[in-house]
Amino acid sequence: MNKVLLHACCATCSGYPIEKLREDGFEPVLYFFNPNIFPIEEFYKRLDELKKYAEKKKVELIIERHDPENWYNAVAGLENEPERGKRCYRCFEYRLLYTALKAFTLEYKYFATTLTVSPHKQSSVIFEIAKELAKKYELTFLDIDFKKQDGFLKTMKIAKSENFYRQSYCGCEFSLFQ
Repeated sequence: MNKVLLHACCATCSGYPIEKLREDGFEPVLYFFNPNIFPIEEFYKRLDELKKYAEKKKVELIIERHDPENWYNAVAGLENEPERGKRCYRCFEYRLLYTALKAFTLEYKYFATTLTVSPHKQSSVIFEIAKELAKKYELTFLDIDFKKQDGFLKTMKIAKSENFYRQSYCGCEFSLFQ
């Protein structure tokens, strides 16, 4: 089975993408790289929930350390941008870059992201960024819009049945206060 490095922001957003990728013949390996998450307690809530779910679903989980300083540097000057604006673009770019680099280092051919399951995220923007990175690192980005074909509803159903912790904001300090 083809392994795909699946950038995962939380358990809630991972439910349906894991199922969909497996249905499509891939073995997802979750990649938790989210230095944007604020405060640190929120980071660990999301990580702990994802750990439990990964164990239950027998999905490998790779965890990167929380390093907000470099993320803040990446989005510097964009703090006052609205949600879905330039700051979000830069954040996607930053996290997808590290996902592509990890896939390249692990010699995986494929990578994807759970970010596209959210109706609050523009999949076309995510695809644009990821396809450029895929080209640069000679990878294949699986441009699956996980929210399509009731994917968002399916992931919410999984979240409810699993009694997942569900956050009320994207993750960064700036989205918390908007």
